[in-house]
Amino acid sequence: MTDHPVLVNLPDAIFDPLRQIAEEKGQSVEAILIEQLRSVQSVVLPALSADEERELIAFKFLSEDTLRAIAKEQMPDAMQAQLQQLMDKNNLGTITPAEHGELTELVERSQRLMLRKAWAAGILMERGHSITGADFADDHE
Repeated sequence: MTDHPVLVNLPDAIFDPLRQIAEEKGQSVEAILIEQLRSVQSVVLPALSADEERELIAFKFLSEDTLRAIAKEQMPDAMQAQLQQLMDKNNLGTITPAEHGELTELVERSQRLMLRKAWAAGILMERGHSITGADFADDHE
């Protein structure tokens, strides 16, 4: 295999997390960047919008602290309560068309949040971290 030198100017927002990962692993930034680029090449995502796909691919370049914060993200309590109320109305058959639209939107938002959390946890596991249920729980509970 032939190596091809490439000069790339990286903004701090990309370089700093790479440097942090390199320090944590005791490797060079170059080695981490090559590892990250290889992992991006093999990414297989579910059917997502282009924006969602780009966002998840960008997770590969985030620091462990940022990924852990994403894994802990929670839907706001008021939104969770509204989702549950609408699901109950849907199950009873008393939901209006407008409420059904709101329910659909909240379910989609919840699914996007779960995907973000799982994706962040998956990257942490790829980096050798052990993940437990506590890694998904909000620290404020």
